[in-house]
Amino acid sequence: MFHHSYMLTALVAGTGIALACGLVGYFLVLRAQVFTGDALSHVAFTGALAALAFGIDLRVGLFVGCVLIAVLFGALGRRGRADDVVIGNVFAWVLGLGVFFMTLYTTNQSGSSNSSGNQTVNVLFGSILGISSGQAAVALGIGLGVSVLVLLIARPLLFATLDEAVAAARGVPVRLLGYAFLVLIGVTAGEASQAVGSMLLLGLLAAPAGTALLITDRPFVGLAVSAVLGVFDVWVGLTLSYFVPNTPTSFWIMAVATAAYAGAVAYSRITRRQRPGVTAAAEA
Repeated sequence: MFHHSYMLTALVAGTGIALACGLVGYFLVLRAQVFTGDALSHVAFTGALAALAFGIDLRVGLFVGCVLIAVLFGALGRRGRADDVVIGNVFAWVLGLGVFFMTLYTTNQSGSSNSSGNQTVNVLFGSILGISSGQAAVALGIGLGVSVLVLLIARPLLFATLDEAVAAARGVPVRLLGYAFLVLIGVTAGEASQAVGSMLLLGLLAAPAGTALLITDRPFVGLAVSAVLGVFDVWVGLTLSYFVPNTPTSFWIMAVATAAYAGAVAYSRITRRQRPGVTAAAEA
């Protein structure tokens, strides 16, 4: 497997993307902003289609669309964190724009329907095995950059997540942190969409983080576990797609992530049953 250049570029790109998704996703789940991640996954689709419709690189649409809408969420929300009503309304508007740009793109590309169809499918479901070495290097660089930034703001962001009012009273820039985190989600969504696609992006953001939260209640240990699980899901998914030909890579990545989450749920329930005091308290 490691003798094929396309597998090596996929592993390099997938590692950077998975690290970013694992770290960003942990706070996304901890801050109960999973709906934000879901909305931004559809923004990625709309942004890419807008770029294709106007004849520019789809990555420009991915990043610009995700970051701008992420900032919009922060501006419309309280202290940089939008509520579900705001996200739902913007979500609906973005989906409408996506339909418009898809129609515009397919109409303009009517003479080359196969090309337009492939581009649209790649935006929806990703094409990590088709990433060039240059794109892989960019993906790794962006993933590492996002990871470093998350780690730099991890402690104050955790404080603001667990007790927003006290954090603000202690001088933590809660609103600024909210904006910064939303931008990081947007950048991660834009990059990860190229690997797993906009339709499956939420799984890579939420599954490793959800698994980590079931395994440990120590925040920084959980953050590390989420990052490791993200890389594990991508690497094992790519390996399975190589040894099971003619199957989509994104399916295997999500299948591994889901299996890990299911295992964590089973582990959590078993350990809870082994601690009678905890079970009794939960039932009370």
